[in-house]
Amino acid sequence: MIAKMMLPLLGGTPAVWNTCMVFFQAMLLAGYAYAHFLTSWFGLRKQVLIHMALLLLAALILPIGIPEHAVQSLPSASNPTAWLLGCLLSAVGLPFFIVSTSAPLLQKWFSNTGHPSAKDPYFLYAASNFGSLIALLGYPVFMEPSLRLREQSWLWSAGYAGFATLSFLCVFIVSRTRLASARRVSELEVYESSLPTSNDPVTLPQRLRWIILAFIPSSLMLGVTTYLTTDIASIPLLWVLPLSIYLVTFVLAFARRQVLPAKLMIRALPIGAIGLTYLILSEATEPPWLLIVLHLLFFFIAAMVCHGQLAQARPPISYLTEFYLWISVGGVLGGVFNALLAPNLFSRVIEYQLVMILLCFLFQPVKQSNTRQRRVLDLALPLGVGLLTVMLAIVSPRLNGWPLQLRLAIIFGLPLLICYTMVDRRVRFGLALGLVMLGSFFYTGTHGRTFYAKRNFFGVLRVTLDPTGTFHRLIHGNTIHGRQFIDPSRRCEPLSYYHRTGPLGQIFNVFNQKPASSTIAVVGLGAGSMACYAMPHQSWTFYEINPVVIQIANDTNYFSFLKQCTVAETEVIVGDARLQLRNAPKSFYDMILLDAFSSDAIPIHLITREAIDLYLSKLADGGILALHISNRCLDLEPVVGALAKNAHLIAHANDENEPSADERADGKDQSHWVVMARRREDLGKLAKDSRWLPLSATKNAEIWTDDFSNILSVFRWQ
Repeated sequence: MIAKMMLPLLGGTPAVWNTCMVFFQAMLLAGYAYAHFLTSWFGLRKQVLIHMALLLLAALILPIGIPEHAVQSLPSASNPTAWLLGCLLSAVGLPFFIVSTSAPLLQKWFSNTGHPSAKDPYFLYAASNFGSLIALLGYPVFMEPSLRLREQSWLWSAGYAGFATLSFLCVFIVSRTRLASARRVSELEVYESSLPTSNDPVTLPQRLRWIILAFIPSSLMLGVTTYLTTDIASIPLLWVLPLSIYLVTFVLAFARRQVLPAKLMIRALPIGAIGLTYLILSEATEPPWLLIVLHLLFFFIAAMVCHGQLAQARPPISYLTEFYLWISVGGVLGGVFNALLAPNLFSRVIEYQLVMILLCFLFQPVKQSNTRQRRVLDLALPLGVGLLTVMLAIVSPRLNGWPLQLRLAIIFGLPLLICYTMVDRRVRFGLALGLVMLGSFFYTGTHGRTFYAKRNFFGVLRVTLDPTGTFHRLIHGNTIHGRQFIDPSRRCEPLSYYHRTGPLGQIFNVFNQKPASSTIAVVGLGAGSMACYAMPHQSWTFYEINPVVIQIANDTNYFSFLKQCTVAETEVIVGDARLQLRNAPKSFYDMILLDAFSSDAIPIHLITREAIDLYLSKLADGGILALHISNRCLDLEPVVGALAKNAHLIAHANDENEPSADERADGKDQSHWVVMARRREDLGKLAKDSRWLPLSATKNAEIWTDDFSNILSVFRWQ
């Protein structure tokens, strides 16, 4: 909710979301640390007084919103991370901090009552995570489609009032109850027999194990989310599934009765790791639904193993708050590793595989003797498997005449099958799996040769040579964002979604005939394909948020559209287009083209009522606004139609048919474009072209604003 409030101010950079995520993880850690030190340093009476005072103080900040003084102090610098952290701290810091303390603090207080379950209150952690799961699934399904952000904020405030009331009730019960010395015999004696006695001190190795067991699922959750949305399918809200599984495993692991046997999960773990490694190394992308299920199934098994071990390792209640503190430390480290470190350390999403290997080192299904001979084999055998993988990868070009699946079965299936014979020795198995992954770097891949790969906050960008050797391709995630002929005589032909026979070609056939068509703004640079449409008398401005995209588009070793294929004056402005367009003169551009994508997703803050108002303020009289809305998962026509109607614009759409085999061989991709103008005559021949159908708002269509959007309403369910 708070991140959606921030987007119009800071733009659609993933750094906004990453910063918000790290902030909330850090505040959760602070809340757990507060609960630990409060219960360690103060008696029950002082604990109650301090916590109740903070509970009331946090209520003064509600309802949640962006403070006006923060909006006024928004810096113009390109990296407003410090401003964002300060704004989050002042807007939601104290309320979230207080809420985050509830799990460990209330469990600690509960342990001081005479309730039969008070000796082992850890089952309440399952209830806490079940509540989080309800909120996670309920927000996109019920809250977001029904309420605007301001209304959501007031509802959250009402929920906080209920939370505070129940907290006071808990305090009243605790204060009226005798301490643990007067407890009745617990009805959970059998369950509690597995707990360490209060005389067993918690050691440093135990604390490190808690951190690692919390780190692995946290990292895997973000790793599988990034991998699925980058390399398998860019599906909106797909991140909800891994996070839901993460919470479900906490619920199952800390429940009073264990539904899934721990030994079964541990035995399934290496099987899942081998199967998943094969899918990753073979670069499988079809069918997406099956791959998503398999990745999520492995994550479920892995999280169940780790969270199950955490539940089994729970200490006596005297260490309860410290236990949760170290769990939080592990979760924060997992988030920092994936969100902040990995994009700067790795050019591909390999943190997913690295943590998978770490997990395999921790668990083995059966105990084995540890003789000197076995320890030598623990190193020698994995090294042999790694060398075998390297040799098979190097000779793989000689197998090009063989069926693809047979080639992959030999190159990766054979070494991984050998790995499975080592599954009862965790060091041997983990090393073997890691060396097979390392050896896979010698394999050129099934999707063509990669010339260049770069990763930053905006994702993974690759420049590849297609398997036919005809085109250079710019790929973001799993979506092609530009294509250019290698043949020098055809290098200045716009391809992909920008083909001259496609909707964009039709737009420029009309626009370039207008005598006053001199200034053009393009939101999203890609490979620079649109520059091929430029005329000598024109001035073009590209707005691009990703510096790596600009670097690639200007490197003639990869693409030459900007350097060699345009005759117009061009300028590239770095930054979020919605923020940078504010600096353009009013009524300056004769045409504005919106072609901004993150993999296959259009940033929502670029297609809201406020965004359309901004574009129109910069559009000259008689100008055209064109939007590229191609999307595999979302039908954005109703959204754009409602926006056009609200702004009193004439809108036409062209969702062209699937290209023929010959057109695909010629570099063309299917595309879906919308054109808008203040008057029908501004669209020229497009308004009479049968391929361009009038776009009108559907009945009861919702207008997306900075305060409201509903992804589920436009999702393609088939």
